[in-house]
Amino acid sequence: MIHLRDVSYVRLGTRDLEGATRYATTILGLEVGERGHGAAYFKSDQREHTLCYFEGDPADQVVAFEVDSRAELDAAGAELERLGHPVHRGTASEAEQRKVRDFIAFRDPTGNRIELVWRPQMSSRRYHGTRDAGITGFSHIGLCTTDAARDEAFWTSVCNARVSDRIGDAPLLRIDEVHHKIALFPTNRTGIQHINHQVASSDDVQRSLHHLRAHNIPVVFGPGRHPTSGARFLYFEGPDGMVYEYSSGVSSIADELLYRERQFEFAPPGFCMWGSEPQIREFRK
Repeated sequence: MIHLRDVSYVRLGTRDLEGATRYATTILGLEVGERGHGAAYFKSDQREHTLCYFEGDPADQVVAFEVDSRAELDAAGAELERLGHPVHRGTASEAEQRKVRDFIAFRDPTGNRIELVWRPQMSSRRYHGTRDAGITGFSHIGLCTTDAARDEAFWTSVCNARVSDRIGDAPLLRIDEVHHKIALFPTNRTGIQHINHQVASSDDVQRSLHHLRAHNIPVVFGPGRHPTSGARFLYFEGPDGMVYEYSSGVSSIADELLYRERQFEFAPPGFCMWGSEPQIREFRK
């Protein structure tokens, strides 16, 4: 089994790198870690970067997960190949671009581009957001799935993910004590469905709501509270159609023996206990 330690970063292609950089700093509140060679790297916590925008096709999207050792990376590559998922071993130049010592790339059953990385670089500087969004770190990603049952089986049998809850057929998967680090949402496309950053408090969620409105950024869901994880949330539009989320207060699952996954309806009450209705296509019937 491939042991995923954490979500490491996302890489997003864009036709407008300058516009994406302005958004990441003035709207999201991330810090520019480095720029150059057609890419911009952004910090949100102790890591050198958790988000990279690069010049390219907006459909070119990558999610990376950290593994503990090079031996585990090698074993993961062999297992993926055995299961019929062709693996690309990153070159030294590609690893340098990703600020990791080594990585492999493959596609999950839906076709989403996934990278497994070893030894992502930590930063010697604390994160200082461009604005005070209250961000405490990069937290989780939503992935598109064209077959939720098939993809759930991949993440839970090939990898170490466990189902925390389901909203309809959409599983919320944990790889550590945090309620979920991966969410799979049924749709007819590939790609990243949303990107989440945790913020310190509900006050930060509310402050960001007013900040987004002042900058005419469409809010597509919330403020609200998820009945699954208990997190207070806000979803909003980003460059190239990406959806970003701030959330605070996500629950932890410390006792694996006692916890039992739960089923929620695929309707607004299954997504929000405060009555907010999503304007996100993967969250609507």
